[in-house]
Amino acid sequence: MYFKSILTVVTDSELLPSTISHAASLAESYDAHLTALCFGVDRTQTGYYYAGANAMVLQETLSRATKEAEALAADVREALGRTNAVWGVDHGVAQLADIGRHVASRARFSDLVVLPQPYGDGKGVELEPVLEGALFDGQVPVLVVPDNVEPKARPKRVVVGWNEGNEALRALRCALPLLTTAENVHVVVIDPPKHGPNRSDPGGMVSEFLARHGVKTEVDVLAKTLPRVSDVLLRHVSDLDADMVVMGAYGHSRFREAILGGATRNMLEQAGVPVFMAH
Repeated sequence: MYFKSILTVVTDSELLPSTISHAASLAESYDAHLTALCFGVDRTQTGYYYAGANAMVLQETLSRATKEAEALAADVREALGRTNAVWGVDHGVAQLADIGRHVASRARFSDLVVLPQPYGDGKGVELEPVLEGALFDGQVPVLVVPDNVEPKARPKRVVVGWNEGNEALRALRCALPLLTTAENVHVVVIDPPKHGPNRSDPGGMVSEFLARHGVKTEVDVLAKTLPRVSDVLLRHVSDLDADMVVMGAYGHSRFREAILGGATRNMLEQAGVPVFMAH
């Protein structure tokens, strides 16, 4: 597995520098092509705009979104022009309820999508459906990067959240290009089951799998001493001064086709390091 086609989606100029720098750093490191997709978000569809809006108001909103997309694209071209990455920039307007579908259609043909954290003060509501579109419909791994974090194309210390689930295994497989070049990879098992085939050696089989790929692996078995598993994992990330977390992305269907599950959302809200996820 390797990264040769990387996609990033830009909807907010405030988040552009960090996201673009991470994506460009990865593209340079893996000799990959980076595509930046810039969206102006149109919120005029039913459910996101007041009733009775006339055609002139709707056209004005559409024009504003188009100008935003063009401005974002210009800023991205300027930022990428200062890098050594091979890149291309596309831009357009997407309605809020449909932006995930547009992202998924491009993400399907990418090896990795680099996105900003979708939660926090001042973050646009479109960031969550962008992430969900890539993960669930695009079926591609996503690297979520916090604001103001120095990009590291080759992280040295990586924490893998391991629960034997299919999502965690897929994330681990997709992250192999990053794991094989890391100095230390900590497979973290929290409160392993007392019964089952791996009860005497939690994390042993996945550690063996990684070792055969040349990954320098340690298994850390932790007790759930905090209310949430994500809190235990994040504390361990801090204790190890890790550069990245690899974990499965979990979701459930309620009001939309995909909504990030509680553990996944908690990690994305609180993580101070990039989080590599796959579903």
